[in-house]
Amino acid sequence: MASSSSSCNTIFLGFFVYLSLAHLTIFISANKVYVVYMGSSDNQDPEHILTRNHQILTSVHSESVEEAKAAHLYSYKHGFKGFAAKLNDDQALQISKMEGVVSVFENKKRKLHTTHSWDFIGLGEEETMEIPGFSTKEQVDVIIGFIDTGIWPESPSFSDSDMPPVPPEWKGICQSGEAFNATNCNRKLIGARYYHMGYEAEQQQQQQKHAKLNQKHLENTDDPKKKLSFRSPRDSNGHGTHTASTAAGRYVAMSYNGLAGGGARGGAPMARIAVYKTCWDSGCYDADILAAFDDAVRDGVHIVSLSLGPDAPQGDYFSDAISIGSYHAVSRGITVVSSVGNEGGKGSATNLAPWLITVAASSTDREFTSKLQMGNGVTLKGESLGVYEMKAPARIISASIANRGFFTPYQSSYCLESSLNHTKTKGKVLVCRHTERSTESKLAKGEVVKAAGGVGMILIDETDKDVAIPFNFPAAIVGKRMGNRILSYINNTRKATTRIFASKAKIGSQPAPRVASFSSKGPNALTPEILKPDVTAPGLNILAAWSPAIGKMKFNILSGTSMACPHVTGIVALIKAVHPSWSPSAIKSAIMTTATVFDKKGNPIRVDPDSRRGNAFDYGSGFIDPTAVLDPGLVYDSNPTDYKSFLCSIGYNQKMLHAITRDNATCKSKPFSNHPSSFNYPAILVPNLKSTFSVTRTLTNVRNLKQKMSYSYRAVVSTLLGIEVDVQPRRLVFNRYGQKMNFTVTFRKNSAPSQGYVFGYLQWKNRKTRVTTPLVVRVVPSNLGVVV
Repeated sequence: MASSSSSCNTIFLGFFVYLSLAHLTIFISANKVYVVYMGSSDNQDPEHILTRNHQILTSVHSESVEEAKAAHLYSYKHGFKGFAAKLNDDQALQISKMEGVVSVFENKKRKLHTTHSWDFIGLGEEETMEIPGFSTKEQVDVIIGFIDTGIWPESPSFSDSDMPPVPPEWKGICQSGEAFNATNCNRKLIGARYYHMGYEAEQQQQQQKHAKLNQKHLENTDDPKKKLSFRSPRDSNGHGTHTASTAAGRYVAMSYNGLAGGGARGGAPMARIAVYKTCWDSGCYDADILAAFDDAVRDGVHIVSLSLGPDAPQGDYFSDAISIGSYHAVSRGITVVSSVGNEGGKGSATNLAPWLITVAASSTDREFTSKLQMGNGVTLKGESLGVYEMKAPARIISASIANRGFFTPYQSSYCLESSLNHTKTKGKVLVCRHTERSTESKLAKGEVVKAAGGVGMILIDETDKDVAIPFNFPAAIVGKRMGNRILSYINNTRKATTRIFASKAKIGSQPAPRVASFSSKGPNALTPEILKPDVTAPGLNILAAWSPAIGKMKFNILSGTSMACPHVTGIVALIKAVHPSWSPSAIKSAIMTTATVFDKKGNPIRVDPDSRRGNAFDYGSGFIDPTAVLDPGLVYDSNPTDYKSFLCSIGYNQKMLHAITRDNATCKSKPFSNHPSSFNYPAILVPNLKSTFSVTRTLTNVRNLKQKMSYSYRAVVSTLLGIEVDVQPRRLVFNRYGQKMNFTVTFRKNSAPSQGYVFGYLQWKNRKTRVTTPLVVRVVPSNLGVVV
């Protein structure tokens, strides 16, 4: 969505204090908001943690209790320990050196990574979403926490009709605020909180008038440039409402301005929803995100879904709010699902921690297209959500010949603001070029053409040509190849014409799924031995519930990895309903090992915009298959000890490990490994193979076996160009539920290794099941001296 694709620049976090003394205003030095992270709460009394936090703050404020309290924003005391406070750089440095402090980092801003899709991935139309052979009716006991922009509670997607009472173990609240009170919660929406102190502190530091959320300073209008903010869990953005309904919305009739009409629902429509609003107009801040995680752990959610993340490249795991909050949530059995980001390029993936499920975005087989009837009789099509159409053909010209004043033809070809000559543009359709990713920038070009008198626009956008945009006059998006074809027609025709028709939804006309061009790609820039993204799900042109505060619409179509994330969240809820005792890693493994790398026609998944063949850095293990996840046969399970082993393998020493975990684990004790490739992940990556390297994995049987019955699996390995792969043993036999068995994979460089990464898979298969594990290996040239 709009804010999903906007760029996040580094912000100067100045906090200015003014003192009036004898009519003299004194300007005092700037503070910043810092997060102080102190590891696991270790079941300590929350009041003791709060007291300790105040003691630390008092010590760096010249023992002034009042100054310490004034600086304090949040205390984290349930899922982990720490606090957020306004500090200057010297105070932050002092605290970072104190005993028990793991990290001190600035309150960085995160950005949002922004229905037929459930039919497309294979779930039934009825609201129960039953899967043959399994009952998912227990989803009413599954609670999903959404860390996002809040919720529009009146949406029919959140009706509690025919839902049983709230689970008795739920400890959350329905927090009152502006235009929101306890009556807005029900048996579906069982909890709602909002967090604004980190956001408001940053906004005050920038002295932005619109950040004063306690005033309804703007009226609710259709003008998207005017924003309404609610100091409450109520959603004024639309993003949070959209993601919550995608994952767990009830079955409702919906459409977008008459497009894509029909019934739509979330993946787990009977699951419960709890919202934690941390995201505001300018973004989502670390201090607020950690407070939301802390409350979610205490409240009793089973799943946390967050369609947001940092800019690439991501920083260290324990200087990142999402990595910290999710680590402690997963350590308590809560599955955390996140989006990979919308930056599109190689190595741009974010939310890289191995304890997260990180989701890429791909298409469904539904597209929204506008017919382009050219004057030479040729009919083309472009992407659009526009409901406007031209009544008759009109002249079509390149925007490059409509330049105005001091603008060059090259500049006007991009339809920059004020670049178009009104006389040359009036009554014509303009062909404009585009290079940015944001929805607003595309809409803005339409506004420029319309303001100059144009009657329509064809936008050439190779990067995101499949993202449909709701233009407010006849317009459509085409790729570079089609754009050049249109320009050729214009250049070789004396009076070229075209007519743009209103958009229509069409199913089955293109291969699907395809990985979206905007979806961030691997490899993992922080720990290349861990595959990211993990899996891909529908994230292109997704219809779901919306906040009427934006354009007075009840439903909207959005694209982004923000939309892909809740598809996996819904599937996690179904798995929890059927297998409530499964660990987060077992759930993740079931999703990854049952995913497919083929489209619906049986061909390898392709990647937009150039339709190249995809690989694990594009889609992780592949496209989700919700009909297979409930019976994966075997899983790669892991526990908190394995995560500690992983931290040791990437360089965390015993002191740092103890500060995070607050237990007696050491990196010297077994079963700790000295290499991150040995983490029991559902993918095997060896990024620096010198000669020979072996990796051991453990599989756990999660299929109930009848008496005197066993399941045998044999290993099948695809060819990795330039690398020999050996698996021992080649056969695994399981006799009971929960049984664990080890196997070892050895990689050997042959005499003619390939350049760069090569991709393949290991499959454990029998007549009923295929457990698929991606293999990703890169041979290091011998002159680099990296030995693995």
